[in-house]
Amino acid sequence: MNDETKNQLSWFRGVAPYINAYRGNTVIVLVSGELLLQTDEAGMRQTRRLMEDIALLNSLGLKIVCVYGARPQIDERLRQGGIESQIHTDLRVTDVTTLAHLTEAVGRLQTELQARLTQSLSSTPLRNNQVSVAGGNFIIARPIGVVDGVDLEHTGVVRRVDTQSIRALLDLGQIVLLGPLGYSPTGEVFNLASEDVAASVAIALHAEKLVILSEQDGLIDTEGRLVRETSVAEAMQMIGALEASDARSAFRHERRRLLAACRALQKGTRRVHIINGTRDGALIQEIYTRDGIGTMITDQSYETFRAAVIDDAAGILNIIRPLEEQGILVKRDRERLEREIGNFMIVERDGLIIGCAALYFYREYAAAELACVAVDPAYQTGGRGDRLLLHAERKARELGAKQVFVLTTQTAHWFLERGFRPAGLDELPEEKQRLYNFQRRSKVFIKQLA
Repeated sequence: MNDETKNQLSWFRGVAPYINAYRGNTVIVLVSGELLLQTDEAGMRQTRRLMEDIALLNSLGLKIVCVYGARPQIDERLRQGGIESQIHTDLRVTDVTTLAHLTEAVGRLQTELQARLTQSLSSTPLRNNQVSVAGGNFIIARPIGVVDGVDLEHTGVVRRVDTQSIRALLDLGQIVLLGPLGYSPTGEVFNLASEDVAASVAIALHAEKLVILSEQDGLIDTEGRLVRETSVAEAMQMIGALEASDARSAFRHERRRLLAACRALQKGTRRVHIINGTRDGALIQEIYTRDGIGTMITDQSYETFRAAVIDDAAGILNIIRPLEEQGILVKRDRERLEREIGNFMIVERDGLIIGCAALYFYREYAAAELACVAVDPAYQTGGRGDRLLLHAERKARELGAKQVFVLTTQTAHWFLERGFRPAGLDELPEEKQRLYNFQRRSKVFIKQLA
């Protein structure tokens, strides 16, 4: 077996559990109008590749609602018509004339995307799987009205989503395609923000995920690094920072996306992903791989991850003591735990410690040991162990570690499934080698940090 085949098999084994786990789940995909104008290295429009990936997700059993933006397409249509668009508080004033050009631009884009989706699998081995696409007046809207003395006319917000009709189409295996338009019971048409449409649909359908495709890798911290995972609370802080920034107008799209993400999460959507849609296969990689490629935001308002303090010792002991008795964890008395408390991080839920992990940094080797990973049995669903691992890896990177290692006797497969590889004792820092307990015979696993 050659290396390429081995890599393909390894990749398939890695994604197969995710394909099975997400089959039948509802995912909302938001594609910005700016992204639809991008071209790849070969000069091809991103539209074709994105629609192919969305159709592939549909063929793998996901229920897909694709929401698209059209701001640059609308701007271009207005420019061609010699119409200057009026913007007020970051919203387009949509008069009757503007609305006519706007609906034409959106209608043209709807037709193009629907055609792309329909033919997306025709040149692949899945060509016999017909892709059915549906659109319609599923978004009921109302006018925003007068803001600071300015009538926004046909600019509106989502009032209600026709969930019954959308669910019926999704159950038939169809992809639902929605643009930035809404309709009133009296027959009016409204110009909507695509972010408002996507968040409203995600909330109404109780979607598993809202995936926001943009032209950036995700959320970037103050040091220019990609934020792999964050909470609603942290995202709201970012929104506040953007609003206070002198460059607020330059980040208006990011602000809108973050507001939509937080709104969806606070009202029931489990996860929001913000990824760079210009990267080939980004959508598939984000959904079907453990680490993803962009930023994942979750609502952990009632759960916090933080560094442990001395007062947390009793709560940590309550979690790790049963695992020590089973021989899964190395025994630690209270004195040792209090001495090493600065190495611990915890998961706290409404004041109750429900998870912990410890990180020991070996600066000379640019390596960190992950130890004492434990979650209260009552809270072992919901991916808390995975989030503890992500927080530990983030902390290790901040310390300067290039790799993380663990020693375990009974949880080898859990670490193997999360990117660790078997390693020899000689790959550990010398200090750790000297302290190795040959009676316990723990297995060594190492993970390289990107």
